[in-house]
Amino acid sequence: MSRLFGSVRSRATLGATLVVAVALVTAGIAVLLSLRSNLTAEAGTQAERSARAVASELAAGTPYGGLSGLDGDDGPVQILDEDGGLVAASEDLERISGTATAEVRPRPSVPGGEDDDSDGSDDSGDGDSDGSDGSGEDLDPGEIARETTFGNGSATIDGDTEDYRFAAVGVETRDRGRLTVYAGAPLAAEHSAVDTAQTAMLLGLPLLLGVVAGVTWMVTGRALRPVEGIRREMAAITASEDLARRVPEPGTHDEIARLARTTNETLAALETSVERQRRFVADASHELRSPIASLRTQLEVAAAHPELLDLDGAVEDTVRLQHLAADLLLLARLDAGERPADALVDLAALAREEAAGRTGVTVDTEPAEVTGSRGQLGRLLANLLDNARRHARERVTVTVRREGDRVVLGVADDGEGVAEADRERIFERFVRLDAARSRDEGGAGLGLAIARDVAVRHGGTLTVGSAPTGGALFELRLPPAGRG
Repeated sequence: MSRLFGSVRSRATLGATLVVAVALVTAGIAVLLSLRSNLTAEAGTQAERSARAVASELAAGTPYGGLSGLDGDDGPVQILDEDGGLVAASEDLERISGTATAEVRPRPSVPGGEDDDSDGSDDSGDGDSDGSDGSGEDLDPGEIARETTFGNGSATIDGDTEDYRFAAVGVETRDRGRLTVYAGAPLAAEHSAVDTAQTAMLLGLPLLLGVVAGVTWMVTGRALRPVEGIRREMAAITASEDLARRVPEPGTHDEIARLARTTNETLAALETSVERQRRFVADASHELRSPIASLRTQLEVAAAHPELLDLDGAVEDTVRLQHLAADLLLLARLDAGERPADALVDLAALAREEAAGRTGVTVDTEPAEVTGSRGQLGRLLANLLDNARRHARERVTVTVRREGDRVVLGVADDGEGVAEADRERIFERFVRLDAARSRDEGGAGLGLAIARDVAVRHGGTLTVGSAPTGGALFELRLPPAGRG
């Protein structure tokens, strides 16, 4: 069961079915209540019409025996006097409730005009009427009350018992005083219609919910089919470790298509990162092999022939190996996403500090502070100065200035410069463009790669162009302190 409802498809189907069920039940209840109210009101209108017809005859002075509404064809009728006594009722009326009295036979008149209530009949019915027409109006002789009161009850006529809607109307007669006419209209149509609607709803609701569940299941299944394809392909990629594969992209323009495109972009970035890492490991192994082999050879020769030990060469290889190891460790930390420190760094002071002691280097700066790691920024500047010094004929110039919302550090040389086609390649790891960048003179080809990675980690950029003197101009652009 938990697996069944653990899928998006199952939960969507269940949720849609429950929402529709609640909506249908709510709408069904509202329809039934509205239907019952309308039919009850219609029965009340019919009852009021019958009551006013009898009241009109009473106002005209028609005797009780000549009233047309007492034949029982249109429903039960009772006529009560001012004291609540029954003075007339429908023929064949056997039982009644919901009016002011449960009596069904008029009480005989006695001398003096008083009614004989010795039969012990209960003058109050069990309905919701209060025993009067409820109008409270002062009427002139022959006038009928404008207001009508209503109540529900039941009556038995000639052996048939039904529920009725009763209307009470008052009338002021000329010779019999204030009378109240109760007339009933049957509620059988209301009960029948409500029962029919209720039965239809009880039968139709499960069927409709089944249709909704089925349609939702099919629609969500079709909508989620591309997701299942993406999942299967991702599982296959994980099993095969083949990052060159891509998940299928549906031809739609919905969220699933965007998910597929984003997944493929992530796979492409991951493939690039893994390939870059593989190349890095291979190049690092290759670069480390040379100084280690050279150092080992010199040590083996020295062990056999101490007089042939090239101490300067061994020291040089050891220092080169140390620098290469430091570069590799720094690149590894940068690749791992190491965040630079948030210290304030005076870039102008750092430029003067790094340029000190280097021949042919001039510095032209203005105060400019940035936020970051002083050590990493110093390493970036040192790498740029080392690179510029290797290619300069005579002079290297370092500048620091504010330019708009950036601090710009420039390192220019008067060498041959960098061809436009190679201005991005030189920032790749282990890349040497010419003989001047050989292992012996130019290092391992990691300096500029480290410099660009440090610039990116500090929220800046590092580019190369042409210097005014014709050589290469490297420009570092960083956000000033407080602008991040």
